[in-house]
Amino acid sequence: MISIKLNSKYEKILQVFLIITTYVMIILRFLLNEKGRVNPDSIRYMRQADMFPVIDNTTAPLGYSLFIKFFTFFGLDEFWSSKLIGILAYTFILIFAYKKRFFFKELLITSALFSFVSIYSYTMSEALTLPFVILFFYTARQIIKNRISQVKGILYLSLLLIILLNIRYSALFFCIGSLIFGVMKIGKHYWKSFAISGFLGIGFYGLYKIIFIDYFNKDYVNTFLEIGLKSTPQLLLELFQGLTTTFNPFIHIADPNGGIINYGIYGIGAITIMIMAFLFIRAKISETEKFILIISSVTIILSYFVQYVYSVNAIDYRLLAPFSIGIWIVFLRRIFLFFDDATYSIAFLSLLTGFVFTWLSKGNYLDNRKSITQFLTDENLMNKELKFYVKDQFDNDGQTAELISTVNPRIYITAKASDTLKKDVLTRYKVEKKINIKKNNYQ
Repeated sequence: MISIKLNSKYEKILQVFLIITTYVMIILRFLLNEKGRVNPDSIRYMRQADMFPVIDNTTAPLGYSLFIKFFTFFGLDEFWSSKLIGILAYTFILIFAYKKRFFFKELLITSALFSFVSIYSYTMSEALTLPFVILFFYTARQIIKNRISQVKGILYLSLLLIILLNIRYSALFFCIGSLIFGVMKIGKHYWKSFAISGFLGIGFYGLYKIIFIDYFNKDYVNTFLEIGLKSTPQLLLELFQGLTTTFNPFIHIADPNGGIINYGIYGIGAITIMIMAFLFIRAKISETEKFILIISSVTIILSYFVQYVYSVNAIDYRLLAPFSIGIWIVFLRRIFLFFDDATYSIAFLSLLTGFVFTWLSKGNYLDNRKSITQFLTDENLMNKELKFYVKDQFDNDGQTAELISTVNPRIYITAKASDTLKKDVLTRYKVEKKINIKKNNYQ
């Protein structure tokens, strides 16, 4: 067993170096990506922010888009605002954890894991969710330790759950988890705080659906509620792949084409999960840590079962990030007990692996942004509403649309082949016959 204990001075130097390296990696992660780390959902978020107060869809709540909108008032466009949100989310977590002495070292390492670096650099709402998840866990600790009154506990937890619901609908799982934890702890002085706040969070979601979702989109349920979309064997396979990549501390993306490398990726993740389970069962767990583990487990389980009735992407590191971060910090606290400051090596190895992956698959977002800007300017499309044809959601042509959205977010995706005959509908061919977009040579 390798155990290293640094004196406080050298440990702080190591921590500062780790923080700086993580910031650099977050920035490189999207600058060395051909489209700046955006996806089809990112288009919707940036368009929603640009068009607000007009509501053009209710596929996601308004919270993340409104945060993007807020930072545009300082002169940033929607794309750069989203990147600033990710960096500020990481910054807030570190400052809060340090000031409150709440899992600081563990959050320092967790945030440096390549999967979370990818989250902070992504134009997706998970990055904004993470700080409020940490606030949720911290408030729970204050309640459990009887440091705040029951009324304040219910108020703070309910407020945090409502904020989370306004960022991601899947925060409903936190509400259910809080309710379950409260019921499990009936008789404890804090059980009502969790049960009532969970119940209020679920009630808020019901009102939100009636007042917001149904008002602007009466067909929302019919569109997204699909029973029997995937078979159980397929969902179980995706669950295994999602969990083993989520809890792989080094590589969170498997090769979609298969291959021997995936055995290593899934294997490392599976071994990590087994070590986690062993330590959680054998080691002494505090009441706060029990809360975190129960909430995290409930949210992951619900993420799996909701796929039977709701059309969502396959479980992966991104979707599970708000639910896995709690498991990571409890796990790393156990690792610190055995290896002391040698635990920091996990973060550095993960960053190194991430840098190699990023470099091998590097693109150049700034060059591509310049090319797209020139194209939109020449075609007089910079500030106009656009349509872009994509054959299906797995069509690589959509990457061009995603790149365009980072400059002009008012872009809609169409899957009607007949639309390609229209002059005002863009296609990958129409764009790339006039400009050169540099693509990743290695994926």
